[in-house]
This record gives sequence, C-alpha cells and structure tokens, in this order.
Amino acid sequence: MRGTFEDQGGLFSYISPDARVPQNHPLRKVRALVRDVLGEMSRSFSSLYAKEGRPSIPPEQLLSALLLQVFYGIRSERQLMEQLDYNLLYRWFVGLSPDDRVWNPTTFTKNRERLQNGDVFTKFMTRLLNLAEVKALLSDEHFSVDGTLIEAWASHKSFRPKDGSDGDDGTNFHGQTRKNDTHASTSDPDSRLYRKATGREARLCYMGHATMENRNGLAVAGMVTHASGTAERRAAEKMLKAKAKQAGRRITAGADKAYDTADHVANLRAIEVTPHVTQNNTIGKTGRSRRSAIDERTTRHEGYGMSQTRRAMIECIFGWGKQHGTMRKTKHRGIGAVAADFLLNLIAYNLIRIPKLLAA
Repeated sequence: MRGTFEDQGGLFSYISPDARVPQNHPLRKVRALVRDVLGEMSRSFSSLYAKEGRPSIPPEQLLSALLLQVFYGIRSERQLMEQLDYNLLYRWFVGLSPDDRVWNPTTFTKNRERLQNGDVFTKFMTRLLNLAEVKALLSDEHFSVDGTLIEAWASHKSFRPKDGSDGDDGTNFHGQTRKNDTHASTSDPDSRLYRKATGREARLCYMGHATMENRNGLAVAGMVTHASGTAERRAAEKMLKAKAKQAGRRITAGADKAYDTADHVANLRAIEVTPHVTQNNTIGKTGRSRRSAIDERTTRHEGYGMSQTRRAMIECIFGWGKQHGTMRKTKHRGIGAVAADFLLNLIAYNLIRIPKLLAA
C-alpha cells in the first residue's frame, strides 16, 4: 500500500543532532579528540580577545568549522557557511543547535585571521600530539622530512615586471624571460614561479614542508616557505633542529635524494641528526656520475634501510591533503595564510589517522 505524503516542514523536532549521528560514525572519535585539545587551549584563546565589546565567534567553534572544511575538501569559507546552515552533521561537530544562525562568511574570515596571527594552529597540533594516548603512538627518535608544491591563488597574467616596464596587461608573455628576481605576482606577491623538474611547466606556488615520525606516520611539524631550489633543505634543518633539541639526543631523519648535498648532510650532523638520505648517484648533464654525500658509514647500518622504507609514508600525508583536503591549490594569499591552511591539513590528517591507530 502506498503511504500518504504529508509535508511536515512546519513541525518542531525534539530529536537532538547527537541522536541523529550514528554511533559508529568516524567523526565521533575525531570530535572527542578535538574537544580534549580545545579544552586545554582555553587560556590561549582568552589572550587573543579583548575583555569588553561584542562577543565574537567562539574560537572553539571557529576551529572546529575550519577542520570540517579540510575533512570534506570544501572549497571556500562562503561555501562552508552555506553547508553548515543545512547539514546537521556539520552543526553537531561544530556545536551549533538546529536553531542557531550560522555566521557571515566575511566575519568568519576575519576571525580566522585572529587565530592565524595568534599561532593557534601550531599550538593545536602540539597539544594534540601531547595527549597521553597520542604520545604513545609517536617515535621521538626516528623521523622523515619532505616537501611539496602548493599552487598559489594567482595566474601567470599577474606575474609582471616589478618596475612596471611591460606596459601591457600581462596576457602575452611568450618569448619573454621572466624570473623571480625581476618579476612578481600583482595578486599574490609572496608566491614564486617554480619549475618542479626539467621539462615541466613553471607555476606560481609555495612550498610546504612536513616532518613525520616513523613509527605510525603521523605529521609532527610543518611549515611553508617561498618555493626555491634550497627551500626543502633549509626547512628540514630548521624543523629537525627543534626535534633534536626536544629529544635531547641524536635522532635520525629519512629523506629523498633531493636532500643529498654535502652542505645539508654536514648541517644535519652538526645539529645531532643522523641523515638517512637517499643516495643521489645519478649521471649529470655532463655525463659524469654524481658523488653522494652519504657513504658506507651511514648505509651499512640496518637503521638506514628501515628509514628508507618508512620515509615513503610521508607521501600519504601530501596525497591525502591534495586529494581530500585543501592542499592542492590554496585559496589564500600571503605566506602566513597559506602556512595556516597547510598546518590545518596536517592536523586533519592526524585526526583521521589517530582513532584508527588507537583502535588497532
């Protein structure tokens, strides 16, 4: 028998959003982790706001909404507000009741900048990794480093001479020699023109860098720099120096052959880091074989082979961020905003992985 359709849109509902979310939904465990970290950050949040004035968007809800944006790859904060308005799962995760009004996208963006300037994303990652159940999953001795390109929110047409000597609208740049020394993007001056490899196209982009612990493949540090040929190595030295100081003893760092240079290997050894870098013995353009900075003093140890096996896991972090998150092409301009979004992607990856590791 066919049921009778009656439009019930005007009736009240007495079922809470929590009751509508399945008990086995993966976001339940993620939400519990997020709430634990946010509870410890109350004092940090208080220092970012004035004692008087109109109440702003609660930072706990603001940060939860930004994580949702990364989890589901939502393209913009305007679209995030639209989906938050009608999606009960999103409202439950953020902590809004069905009757609460969502925020204006412009107001949301301005409040996001407050968290970005207060280094809240770095503090969130640190506190997440310091949770007792999470800390047991981490290695404090063996790490891997790598970098990835993040395409900037700027077009080739915006890459114009710094002295304004072109005299046109930038649409016809064929046959011109364009370099970062003489040219800059008018829409995102922090981006840099960079070619990933010989024969590949040059793009305006940033470079994101991550440090991964080797036990379970969780991201433990991240930063964004201008794209250049030395940026990966300089960023790795900075992040690994902090990790070695935190560990209080010598640590190991796996990396691909792009890190196999004499100065970088020497710099790592000087800061108590054993470089488990892939040997680069390729034949150069001149036909001569390149000499690796890593010799048998390092490669003969069993740990070198183990680091080489584990370091490939860092590609999963970048792969997840570009396929599911918001890392492939940033929607932000300026290195500060891009760095904050990159850290959010690392945090989101960890939040997805940690419940699975705890249940294993």
